Order: sequence, then C-alpha cells, then structure tokens
Amino acid sequence: MRKLFSAFLVGAIALAIISLVTSWSISDIEKDRKDQLYRQVQLFSDALAIVKSNYVDEISAKDLIYGALEGMLGALDPHSQFLDPDTHNELKVETEGKFGGLGIEITIKDGILTVVSPLEDTPAWKVGMKSGDRIVKIDGELTRDITLTEAVKKLRGKPGSQVEITVLREGEKKLLDFKITRGVINIKDIKDAHILEDGIAYIKIVEFRENTSKQLTQVLKELKGKGMESLILDLRNNPGGLLDVAARVAGKFISRGKLIVSTKGKKADQDIEIFSQEKSDYTDLPLVILVNEGSASGSEIVAGAMQDYKRAIVMGTKTFGKGSVQTIIPLSDGSALRLTTSKYLTPEGRLIVDQGITPDVIVEEAKLTLAPEEQEEQEKIFDKLEQEQGAELEKFKKYQDDYQLLRAVDLLKAIKVYRDFGKEE
Repeated sequence: MRKLFSAFLVGAIALAIISLVTSWSISDIEKDRKDQLYRQVQLFSDALAIVKSNYVDEISAKDLIYGALEGMLGALDPHSQFLDPDTHNELKVETEGKFGGLGIEITIKDGILTVVSPLEDTPAWKVGMKSGDRIVKIDGELTRDITLTEAVKKLRGKPGSQVEITVLREGEKKLLDFKITRGVINIKDIKDAHILEDGIAYIKIVEFRENTSKQLTQVLKELKGKGMESLILDLRNNPGGLLDVAARVAGKFISRGKLIVSTKGKKADQDIEIFSQEKSDYTDLPLVILVNEGSASGSEIVAGAMQDYKRAIVMGTKTFGKGSVQTIIPLSDGSALRLTTSKYLTPEGRLIVDQGITPDVIVEEAKLTLAPEEQEEQEKIFDKLEQEQGAELEKFKKYQDDYQLLRAVDLLKAIKVYRDFGKEE
C-alpha cells in the first residue's frame, strides 16, 4: 500500500512539474514574441524619425504613416490593402451597386496587376477587356510593383474622362492597348432571366449584393409560372460579392440544413460554417451552372457547393481561384484595413484559393461559324421570331451565338430525354 502511495505521489509531483514547465514555457514564448514585436516597433519608430528629420523634402507624418501602412498590407497577400479615407468611402458606395469607373474587378496575381473579371455592359466590357488580362501600363506608366490602392486611384475618375490601358493577354503575340471612357457603373444583380426553349430557363447573376437573394426568389417564381422545367444559372464573369448572399443563393437549390461553405482563419471566431436556411421548391430542378476564369469568390462558393453535393453540373472553364475572406476594419481617421482574415472551404473541405473550381464538363469559349445553308435556315427562324416575339428576338440571337450556353441547353435536353426513358407510355 505504501509503495502504491509513493508511486502515486511521484506521479503527481512529476505531472505538476511538467505542468509548471509547460506553463512557464508557454509564458516564456509569449513574452519572447512580445519582446520581438516591441523591438521591431522600435525599429520602425527609429526609421520614421530618421526619415522625418533627414529626408530632403518636407513630408508630413500622415503621408509617412499611410505609405508604411500601404506597404505593410501590400506585403501580406494580393487582396489585403490599406484604404485611405477617400478609397474607403468609394468602397462603401461600390457595395451599394453604383459607382464611377471602368467596370473591372482587379487583383495582384503573381506580382502583376490582373483583371479578375470585367462586369458585363460596362466600359471595360464593351472595349473587349477579358478576365486574366495583365495590366502592364496605365496612361503610359508601368504598373510594376503597383499596389491595389494605387491601381484603383489610377483607374477611377470622373465619368466621361478617359484612361489608356495596356494589357498582356495569353495567346496574343503583342501588347493590346485600350482607350476607355469612364462611366457611372450601375450594377444590376440579375441581368437576365427568361425561358430559352423546351422549359429550359436561364438566369444570369452579375454579382452577389444585398438584394440578390430576394430578386432570385422572385425571378424563380416567375419562371416557374412560365413553365420552367430546368435551369441554367450563369455565373460567368461574376467576381463574387457578399459571402452570406452567395450562400443564400446556393441554398435555394439545396435542402435545408446542408453546409454551403466554411471559413478557416487564425482566430476561433473566424471559423464560420454557413448552412442552407430556407425550405426550397427547387432542390430537384435539373441544373447547370456556367462558370469561367472570370467567376470568382462568391461564384466559386456556389459552384463548389453544387459540385460537392452532386446537385448541379458545373460547365465551362476553370474559375479564378479567389477563395479568401477580406474584412474591412475601420480606423479612427476614416481610413480602413482591408485584411484577409480567413479562407473559403467547400462542403467537402476543398480550398478554393489559388485552386479554383474545375468544371465537371469543360467547354471552352468558341465562335460558331455556320455553313451557308445553315445561315439561311437561321435567318428564316429569325424572321419568324421577329413577327411572333418582337423584343425577344435579340435574346434568341444572343443565345444562338453563345457556344457554352448552347452546350448547356443540349445537356439539359439530354437529361430530360434520359429521365423520360423511365416513364411509362
């Protein structure tokens, strides 16, 4: 009994010593980290004082601090940035869906200013800019080492003013020059929604903003009343938007209580799981989602969730791969930090950042060329439609010129035929 007690006592003392050493080690590590931080802050303070007193021109402390903050945030990742008060205010306006500029979403990719996506029917879209274009010059000035903040300032301006952009495009042998007239960019969340043919509906979502989910609910109801039997959800060149809205859009096609997206960050409160919340009437609706290299962020969340649950066929080309969460943290003088705080994961735990979503069916963009007899037959159809449908003719023409959309229609037709095989006569 005494031996047993002695062994117990030795074990307890050993455990206490281990706990004490562990506690001391953790405390010591934390202290060392703080000491390192203080030393680096002192280094920064010394450098600031030296520049302020010795630089050849007079420069304000504010300009020095703003420059340091831009450099610090720019060194983290392509999506983090310091926002001065003016840029911060512009961002607030932008999230309301109306702002001045060119209509392009930009990022820094591989150290180069890159177009994520041009928004449809904006000045940049109309002149032919594309996702993946590398902007090498703005108004003749090289963009090497430019920050996002600096790029935004150069690209934005008064409506009616012009900016010249030089881009490097994959597959092109020379640089491309674009002269773009800035305009007021009005974002319409859902650009297009109608029945194409044979009960196949089409919805184009441009961005995920505050009212997108409500608008989609109304549009789906209207299309159902017009005989919708299947749906093509077009997320091509959709650069994303609000995380919770993208999740609600996905939730309209997935049963309630399913994980849509999760985020993983440094802090526990940055680890978030978002589930589908509402009961949906469209969980069995045959669905094709169109994506391309201009589909980013929120679009990738929707496509990734649908793909993981085998709920839709994702078609098109690989998406952009912007799978991180940026949080806007206001500062006391009206400026703000746009800081990457977590990364997106699909329901199956796939990282989106730098990976993107690879479609189930790869369909590249292509230009359709009709044989003379096919062209003649198409013109007859157009003439007939003009008499019968009037304004709907333009939508039909656009649909016939969109190769990826045509392949999506063919796929849904094939699914309908396959399902009908099992039905009794």
